[in-house]
Amino acid sequence: MAITDEFGRLSSGDPDDANPGGRPGFVDWEQWDALIQLKGITIERAAGSQHPNHPDIVYPIDYGFVNGTDTVDGDEMDVFKGTASNGLVAAIFTEDRRKGDLEAKLIVDCSPKEIYLVNGFINFSPDLMRGRLVMRAPMKSLS
Repeated sequence: MAITDEFGRLSSGDPDDANPGGRPGFVDWEQWDALIQLKGITIERAAGSQHPNHPDIVYPIDYGFVNGTDTVDGDEMDVFKGTASNGLVAAIFTEDRRKGDLEAKLIVDCSPKEIYLVNGFINFSPDLMRGRLVMRAPMKSLS
């Protein structure tokens, strides 16, 4: 039986401790870890900076991309990067209603507080953008 998420998209799994809402997609955690280590991350927008086209949008943590990667929208893989040193901890699958696209964004080196900030940032205005957080491990396991 197919499982769908709140957006009506197919989900790849049942809820578990890391993802209470179920998994909306697949993340190859080890592959992305290796790519981040190999290629590095470029920060385009520092925490507290405004979006270049929407100045009312302020980034709560650093935002950039994994260098030398290519995703379905033709850009590099987006990354939110926090202040911890715990590596790739989560991803958020987004639906941007303005652009009409679906994509994933990685969450790297983030404390639980920073993960909550990213989730709130993406889901602040669900009429424009919303997302589904997927944790690599349960939040309670992060320090």
